[in-house]
Parts: sequence; structure tokens; C-alpha cells
Amino acid sequence: MALDRWIALIILGIALAYGYGAFFTMDQLLPPFMQRNPIWPSTFPKVLAVLAILTALVIVLGLEKAETDDTKTPDIDYRRLTDYNLGQALLLLGLMVAYALLLRPAGFLLATAGFLTFGAVVLGERKFHILIPVACVATGVVWYLVEGVLGIFLRPLPFFM
Repeated sequence: MALDRWIALIILGIALAYGYGAFFTMDQLLPPFMQRNPIWPSTFPKVLAVLAILTALVIVLGLEKAETDDTKTPDIDYRRLTDYNLGQALLLLGLMVAYALLLRPAGFLLATAGFLTFGAVVLGERKFHILIPVACVATGVVWYLVEGVLGIFLRPLPFFM
């Protein structure tokens, strides 16, 4: 079985467990007045679980590929992982972890602008005169939309300010 099917099989197992939780365990403790609502807190997880299960099944069963040539090699060859840009991928994963850890102490604006800037540098962008303003404007727009429009508080600056 190809690598994409193995990954889809793992995702299928996770989606089945998530779907079980969404369908059978989330709604037991709802108060009576919420049980009459058409939309419950578990509605989105249920839809997400069903879509994930269907998508994973399509990949596991191979329905997304047209069977034209059986001798074609798979898109990702797990035996040649060293030929891919594995360093970039691992560095981006490390940046994501650092972003999650720095979000509260550094504040949203600094952590997000830094993540976007360093992530673009890791991916090969070298035009800093364009990169830094675009990252700062994008960070500011997202912060305004979340804070001002949605009304969700995000600490914009570091905790010592």
C-alpha cells in the first residue's frame, strides 16, 4: 500500500474515534433547555468527523486516482525521504511549536509577525523590504478582525508591557 493510503488509514482511525466522541459522548451532559435546540455544541464536530471519515475512505479505497498506468511510482517515496527538503519541514514544525509557546508571553502581534517572517525566510524568501511590511500588515489585520470585529481578546503586546 502506498504511503498516502497508510496516512489516510491513520487519519481514518483518528476520525472514527473523534466521531465516536462527537456522536455519543458530547451531548450527554447538555441541560434540558439546550436539548431542544436545532444546533448543539456537537454539531460542528459531527460534521467534521463525517467529512474526515468520507475523505479518508476515498483515499484508502483509491477512488481519487484514475487507474491508467500500474507502473507509475507513488508521488512520495518513503524510501527516499532524504531526497526531500526534510530540514525545511522540520524547521517549520519547530517554528510552529515556538509560535504556540510564545503566543502568550510575547503577545499576538510580535509572535505572529515573527512566525510569518521567519517562516517565509525558511521557505526561501529574501526580499526583506517586502516581507516584513507584509507580515506586519497581515498580523495587524488579523488582530483587528479577531479583537475588534469578533470581540475575542488577544493580548497584542508582550506581558511586561
